[in-house]
Amino acid sequence: MTSISPRLSRVALTLAWCALASLTQAATLKESASGKPGEQPKEAPSTLIVSDTLHYDDTKSESTFTGNVVMTRGLLTLNSDVLKMHEDKDGFQFGTATVDKGKRVFIRQDRPDTFEVLEGIGDRAEYDGKEEIFDLIGHAIVTRYICGDRFDTINGQKVRYHQKTDIYEAFAGPDAGTSGGRVRSVAQPRSKVDAAIAACKAKKTAN
Repeated sequence: MTSISPRLSRVALTLAWCALASLTQAATLKESASGKPGEQPKEAPSTLIVSDTLHYDDTKSESTFTGNVVMTRGLLTLNSDVLKMHEDKDGFQFGTATVDKGKRVFIRQDRPDTFEVLEGIGDRAEYDGKEEIFDLIGHAIVTRYICGDRFDTINGQKVRYHQKTDIYEAFAGPDAGTSGGRVRSVAQPRSKVDAAIAACKAKKTAN
């Protein structure tokens, strides 16, 4: 086991990369092998985690990143105070991101092809690599922006995203942060969304 102080942040970053590489190797192989026959395997995006400290337990395949944690994986960014990651015996990854009291975990996903940005906040975030499910839990809010303008918002005790199907779910509960703990959703008509994307594309093309 390794414990690293804030003074060694650069070393921590290097070790973080090594630790993460050991955790992601099997998962990457699974992703590559899941393609259809004759198709070029899809390359998994690189992952970078920066933090003040890192504690890595090689025997348990567990990493704990603490202090101003910023995880970047492809076009996804996560900010938290603590990020704990581990890998099961089958090579699937699992993670939990938490923050100090009064703060929120922050997630941002860019979708440049459709000029969209998804932003989510919650008391904590959990990732299930086996089922490819991402949860924001506690006062969860997910907002979609198109060309910088807010379009859709979902509030709930838990908001779940299925990566395989690109489907969202929201669940009610006492920590939803809404009236009566109910799920609250504000969505724009599809025609308005399509028009906004088309206008943004035309503007970008003109520039």
